[in-house]
Amino acid sequence: MPVTPESTHGMNDKIDGREFFVIYMDNAATTRLSGRALEAMMPYLTEQYANPAGTYSFTHASNAAMEKARKQVADVIGATSAEIFFTSGGTESDNWALKGTMRANEKKGRHLIISAIEHHAILHSAKALEREGFEVTVLPVDADGVVAPEAVEAAIRPDTVLVSIMAANNEIGTIEPLEAIGAVCKRHGVIFHTDAVQAFGHIPLNVEQMHIDLLSVSAHKFHGPKGVGFLYIRKGVKLVPFMDGGAQEKNRRAGTSNVPGIVGMGEAAQLAAENMETAMAKVAAVRDHLIARIEAEIPYAKLNGHRTNRLPGNVNFCFRFIEGESMLMLLDAQGVCASSGSACTSGSLDPSHVLMAIGLPHEVAHGSLRLSLSELTTEEDIDYIIAQVPPIVEGLRAMSPVWEKIKDK
Repeated sequence: MPVTPESTHGMNDKIDGREFFVIYMDNAATTRLSGRALEAMMPYLTEQYANPAGTYSFTHASNAAMEKARKQVADVIGATSAEIFFTSGGTESDNWALKGTMRANEKKGRHLIISAIEHHAILHSAKALEREGFEVTVLPVDADGVVAPEAVEAAIRPDTVLVSIMAANNEIGTIEPLEAIGAVCKRHGVIFHTDAVQAFGHIPLNVEQMHIDLLSVSAHKFHGPKGVGFLYIRKGVKLVPFMDGGAQEKNRRAGTSNVPGIVGMGEAAQLAAENMETAMAKVAAVRDHLIARIEAEIPYAKLNGHRTNRLPGNVNFCFRFIEGESMLMLLDAQGVCASSGSACTSGSLDPSHVLMAIGLPHEVAHGSLRLSLSELTTEEDIDYIIAQVPPIVEGLRAMSPVWEKIKDK
């Protein structure tokens, strides 16, 4: 990556003592830890380091801090503190929600419903359950990545235990109709889980209004620390523990509590809730500026996901006649951090399962670029990116024999 151009907005970073220029556009993968969250965490990394499972007085501060954080995250989704269970992040929460619920409710049935565009934490958990003899129905989505509530209702059977539909997609940003899907599940007496890892802290969520029984969250997606998250479990929902060990989290989730991480998550959640309305408007305005510039300046560019009902910070395009990984390397050389899809599968050469599910052919899906913004992203950042992307696309297309045949048509 190059040294910072003085005229360009961004942030300086150092690698091996050398200064580099970075415009970070991969906030769907992880976000920068907020200063307020870090400040809240520090006492529990230094002075108040007691294991909260202890019985002595020194543990009181840690326990009190955890209960404060439990209420902070509960308030964001309209839940009670007693319904929040801390985990190591979204992947654990998703695994626990699916495996714990299906195994706990085998007497009712062995049928699970998910969508084709779920995160791999859901897809792979469902595959694991299939190997145990459970049945899984995978629902299709439309060209925007939307799951139809009518399709959910049509798939429900007398032995259906659980429906799991993500709140918003991590690759294309489409927001799902949770309230309508939740109403269908409630009407049929089926447990409803949502992977809200991309949505929590960025768009309003209310478990009562949306009839949500289980909800997964990861702190590092909303300026909290990595390695911590939670699972909301509605009172009365049955699920077995996912891990064996100690009696933490009311005997439901074993393992020493990550007190600093939990505290940081609580503070980041409260900050996100306080600023949500303003942040949504600000980030969406910068997002729309980026979308408009790309569509105006690059031919054969397709916006993926719903045009309006999408996460404020998500932009996902496919550029025909190029290969996405080459584009990422060239952007990285100019200091732009981006991705071609989920960071969890960035090492795979297979086309995105999400882009395939919305009907894109292989050759188009391979030319994808995800730029994910935060409230720290500015229009100056976008102007810099737009100065880089069109010539990169043009240069890559110049090497395509197909592009040479159609470019002048």
